[in-house]
Amino acid sequence: MKYFFLTEGWQIGRVWEPQGLWNEQAWRRSPVITRTCLYILEGEEKLWLYQVEDVVLMVEVKPSHPDPASTIGQVVLKRLMSAEDVLTYLCTTPAIAKIQVERTSPPSDRP
Repeated sequence: MKYFFLTEGWQIGRVWEPQGLWNEQAWRRSPVITRTCLYILEGEEKLWLYQVEDVVLMVEVKPSHPDPASTIGQVVLKRLMSAEDVLTYLCTTPAIAKIQVERTSPPSDRP
C-alpha cells in the first residue's frame, strides 16, 4: 500500500496507474483509496492520512470549494509514501502539533 496526507477540505480528483489515467471500464472498478482514521495537525491545518493501492502512481487533489482568490487550483501528488515513509515523517517532523485518531467512520471522498 501507499499513503499520502490530504488537507481537510480538499478532495481527490483524477488517478493515474502505469498505463495512464485510471480507466474504470478497463479495471471494472474504482481505485482503492481510503481515508484512515489518523490525522495530524500542522499549525491550523488538519491533514488526513489516506491509503491507496500499490498500482496507483499519482493522485490529483483539489479544494472542495475553490477560493477564486487562491492561486492553487489543483495539485498532482507524484510521490506517494510507503508505510515506512509515513512513520519516519510522523516521528521526525517538528511542525506536527498533534496526531489524532478519529474513531468514527470517515466519509467517502470518492463520488
